[in-house]
Amino acid sequence: MRAVVQRVSKASVSVDGNIIGAVNRGLMILIAVKNGDTETDAKFLAEKIPNLRIFEDEQGKFNISAHDAGAELLVVSQFTLYGDCRRGRRPSFTDAAPPEVSEGLYKKFVSFLNKSGLKVEEGEFGGRMLVEIHNDGPVTLIIESPSHDD
Repeated sequence: MRAVVQRVSKASVSVDGNIIGAVNRGLMILIAVKNGDTETDAKFLAEKIPNLRIFEDEQGKFNISAHDAGAELLVVSQFTLYGDCRRGRRPSFTDAAPPEVSEGLYKKFVSFLNKSGLKVEEGEFGGRMLVEIHNDGPVTLIIESPSHDD
């Protein structure tokens, strides 16, 4: 699994003009499932992300985790994170898991995140969404589950 994690001052996701998920200070998590991913990948990322020390302490150092900061989390499924643009001009999405596989792992990921005790909001899996992100810093990280380490 691959996640793009952005520290935000606020973020929201809308479908058909209606906000379906919104957070204040916290993390925007764009998540994608790759062919071959398992529940272990979802659990790894859901445990890793809230504990990343990406919030600043009094000295401006990244020493505070989302969990310790009481951050809010907004999760949006985004298969395009596995778009392969190395050849041609149109991305190939053959590495992305099909919706019938990725939806289950997406839901597992959110379920594991809910165990963190932090507020967790979601987008609509497979929906056409408008995402508003106020990236704070900016701080943006790409995190992969270990099964995809090179």
